Amino acid sequence: MSLMPGGVTLSHDEDLLLQTVREFARAELLPMDRAWDVDETSVAEVLPRLAAMGLLSLCLPEALGGLGCSYRLYSAILHEISSWSASTGVTLSVHNMVAGMVGHCAREPKRTEWLSHFSEPAHFCAFALSEAGVGSDAAAVRTTATEADGGFRVSGEKMWITNGLSARWFLTLVRLNGAPQGQELCALMIDGNEAGITRTKIRGKMGIRGSETAVIHFNNVLVPQDQRLGEIGEGLDVCRSTLNEGRIGIGVQAAGIAEACLNEMVSYARQREQFGQPIGKFQGVADMIAESAKELEAAKVLLWNAAGRVDAGAVDRYASSMAKLYATEAANRIAYRAVQIHGGTGYVHECRVEQLYRDARVTTIYEGTSEIQRRVIASGLRKGRFE
Repeated sequence: MSLMPGGVTLSHDEDLLLQTVREFARAELLPMDRAWDVDETSVAEVLPRLAAMGLLSLCLPEALGGLGCSYRLYSAILHEISSWSASTGVTLSVHNMVAGMVGHCAREPKRTEWLSHFSEPAHFCAFALSEAGVGSDAAAVRTTATEADGGFRVSGEKMWITNGLSARWFLTLVRLNGAPQGQELCALMIDGNEAGITRTKIRGKMGIRGSETAVIHFNNVLVPQDQRLGEIGEGLDVCRSTLNEGRIGIGVQAAGIAEACLNEMVSYARQREQFGQPIGKFQGVADMIAESAKELEAAKVLLWNAAGRVDAGAVDRYASSMAKLYATEAANRIAYRAVQIHGGTGYVHECRVEQLYRDARVTTIYEGTSEIQRRVIASGLRKGRFE
């Protein structure tokens, strides 16, 4: 089922795009996603195919080679992909989020130069924010930049970087040496082809194994002055400029996982028999399916509303946080029920719900933990945001 509520009408081209993505994901991404989960290889192998379909430039203006999708249509497409490959969903979400930051904060002519190439696999993007010991408290970053050679020299280490092995561009939050207190943080677009960059793959993840996760080490890397986004001291604001969109994207990914879980449990409850009848006729199983369907529908409503706020030009971090919080936690509950309904069968890798259960877990962690989302929502209530 689609992320879109009933009654929403798409244009012919939009509907065709959504159907094409759905068919591609089901027929091609699903078997690859299952293989990536086993051997921890990467979505990057299909980047050329994703690019050919326009999936690397969904929200970019058509004049710059993009598809010009609304954020609601983008979210519906991401939901379709994530239902069949959550690894591909988060890969595309991060790349498109960085493109959004560049669109909001880069200066011309660099802005147009970057955006016009983001539809190409050779200009794949990553967001380099987290460090060892620096997660939710982004302002505590220790990666440093020193003004030199007409630009900056960057040294330090970033961790848990999605798309980190294949990315050409790293949108990186750094601390500027010598800057006045409170004005130290800067956002730089670092070219991954520069000397002094080392990438190390993080192995052994619980789930989302097809998505690249890496440690990125910067050793005196040169960054030209025109690759700074925003002004000196505005680095955190730049990183937050599309935080709403990023959180919605992860919520949509979680809803895609939940959609897959619901489909799997309904199918299994119809065919699996115990005591002479399909298990779906037993009240306990029926209750789990009904509860899952209710929670998934509620998550979609919150996500669709938050995406609509983006399309309206509103910066509504509370709507995004509520959508992300509810959708990701609901996905984990639904994945739990999917395994429970499958019983012992759901505990082995041959059954897809075993992977979906593992894939769902990280959605409550990245792009802001559930605890951070609750903090944002509570802050909004204290300030009378919802009155």
